Amino acid sequence: MTTTDVHGSASAAPERGASIGSAAGARGLAPGRALRPSAKVLPEHARSHNRSLVLQTLYRSGERSRADIARETGLTRVTVSDLVAELLAEGLVVELGQREAARPGKPAVLLDINRTAHQIVGVDLSDHDRFRGSVMDLDGRALASAEVPLDDATGDAATAKVTDLVDRLIGMATAPILGIGVGSPGVVDLTGTILTAPNLGWSGLRLQELLAERTGRPVVVANDANAAVLAEHSYGDASGDMMLIRVGHGIGAGLIVAGALVYGSHFAAGEIGQVMVGTDLGLEATYRRDQVLEHWLSVPQLQRGIDAARAAGADATPILREAGQRLGIALAPVVGALNLSEIVLSGPAELLDGALAEATIHTLRSRTLAENHADLALRMTTQGQDIVLRGAAVLVLSGQLGVS
Repeated sequence: MTTTDVHGSASAAPERGASIGSAAGARGLAPGRALRPSAKVLPEHARSHNRSLVLQTLYRSGERSRADIARETGLTRVTVSDLVAELLAEGLVVELGQREAARPGKPAVLLDINRTAHQIVGVDLSDHDRFRGSVMDLDGRALASAEVPLDDATGDAATAKVTDLVDRLIGMATAPILGIGVGSPGVVDLTGTILTAPNLGWSGLRLQELLAERTGRPVVVANDANAAVLAEHSYGDASGDMMLIRVGHGIGAGLIVAGALVYGSHFAAGEIGQVMVGTDLGLEATYRRDQVLEHWLSVPQLQRGIDAARAAGADATPILREAGQRLGIALAPVVGALNLSEIVLSGPAELLDGALAEATIHTLRSRTLAENHADLALRMTTQGQDIVLRGAAVLVLSGQLGVS
């Protein structure tokens, strides 16, 4: 890790004494910040960064002694003992008891993150027909869930459904809430303002601020595809540079490069659903909404095409295959530019897995230099339909504890 990476990791870690339950304690993921602290840092950033480093080690590995943590992090035993004492006092870390002694001497005391001390509220606004939410533990496991039908609501009516769902979820929690994470379609900036979400009729909606004021708890709102790629990174089988394509009411993508989430200069990295694909109208054609990727690939559009084909007694496979080809056309320049190691698809498996995925990878390989991308993998997510909810949990964990 470079010095720049280390400073980036430290900047978003919780400061000593920050209140875990305060609304002001919410932090998002800064651009370019490595998702996981993995090395000690310079003195001016040491306390907050090293605190996160200890928590990260326990969160990912668990059951470590103070000496184990010191060896794995490169921190001194005195520093680790001091930080652990602070974390024990705050209830964020617990002692599990003594390890069985393998050699003479006093057995070491094992530590772990206190995984039952707090719960997380996660909300997914990306489905085309409903808003979903869960109360989760610190490992992203759902403890209770709720949903509200969208019923084609937009604007203020859709916002009211979000606040009602969050209120219900808070009432279902059985432990103090570490924070509230929300994955929303559209372009979302680092303040949790939804700059634009056309399918929900939102523009400039300060959803993070609204929910924080309403609930008095830390809130992080992010793009749903960004939340999804964080879930795949933290809980899934992700390795290396990765792009996750989230197919739902619209289409978006989350991108992790060099261990950091990519936002873009206007927070619109991954908005591939609005990219014109193909040359149907010739090379001189100007931008048209009926020629963008979403026209072929969104869940409502795919379902309409499939229903129409079945009603006519026709095979729906060509519809899925064309959607996959259009996706491959959109992704080929990205894969070529970034030399990604894998593409992950997230959405209804009955639509994406099979003919659509096969057409996508075939198109990708036929439109990029084979020797540079021979190992490119395309697969379905391992996180299922709860991927955005679990990503919302990662948003809170990273913002409040500096772990992922």
